[in-house]
Amino acid sequence: MAAQGAGPEAIVATAFAHLERAVAYVLTPSGRTVAATPGAVAISAREATGLLAEALPVDADGVSPYERWHLCLPDPDDAPPRMLHELASVRGRCQEARVRSRAEERQTADELGALLAVPGADPSAVATALRSCGLPEEGPYRVLVAETGAERAGLAEGALAEVVAHAGAGDAAVGRLPDGTAFAVVTQGEAEAKDLNGALAQARYALTSARGIAHGGSVVTDASALIGLDALLTGVPTEVRTAFSRTVLGELRGNAVLLETLETFLACDGSWARTAEALHLHVNSVHYRIGRIEHFTGRDLSRLYDRLALWAALLRRTDSA
Repeated sequence: MAAQGAGPEAIVATAFAHLERAVAYVLTPSGRTVAATPGAVAISAREATGLLAEALPVDADGVSPYERWHLCLPDPDDAPPRMLHELASVRGRCQEARVRSRAEERQTADELGALLAVPGADPSAVATALRSCGLPEEGPYRVLVAETGAERAGLAEGALAEVVAHAGAGDAAVGRLPDGTAFAVVTQGEAEAKDLNGALAQARYALTSARGIAHGGSVVTDASALIGLDALLTGVPTEVRTAFSRTVLGELRGNAVLLETLETFLACDGSWARTAEALHLHVNSVHYRIGRIEHFTGRDLSRLYDRLALWAALLRRTDSA
């Protein structure tokens, strides 16, 4: 067997050295190849996940389910079952050793996260923290944040570490912010070291936006995708959006006809003729309905400010339904 402290590649190579035709892979649940026997054909993540059903999980303490290794043989007859179980045990100890060695790295990353979470952090302190994490002082960087929900609290760091490794994002620091949110600073992106506080704030807003979209599911979003009013509003807490919509729409909320007229009028950029055509109404009828809308809301639809307020209220009115 490989020497103590050997990495997964060396362990696999040594274990299968006497089996000339055996092919084996060590994979993560997302299909990332951690190691493979020498000469094994590279496989895609999709192909890898197809092998996991017959894989032998590696039992290792302290490993998140997102990062846990699985020993896979495309042809199980290539190696005796007893050998595979022994190898899985060795690999488990190998992964546990990696977890212990990374504990200090995570603590250092946590310290970096504590700095970035405070606006106006001392640039020299940030530079020192970056160096401690093994990252260059200048960048460029990208900041990622993730959460796995209250029922799976504490697993987000593992999920994010796997994402970073799977994407080949280069050097990275993965840790936890003071509020428990997992974060990563990777050496790919557009942010410079002096902009990391802002990049983290943007990433956290994108995460809040994703929560508003996911409704219990999983979603990935990018702060650069927040280019529309609707996308921007998803980052505002639901209770705030609800209160805003109820306040702005007022008595209008219970009038489906006027709500449809308002939505159409705004979508038609305030064109009376186009609104009338879309609703199959006479222009005078549109004028009457808009007058009623202005009466109920106290807004002047000839003013851009009031139009934007009403449009925002319409976009989020489903929050208060």
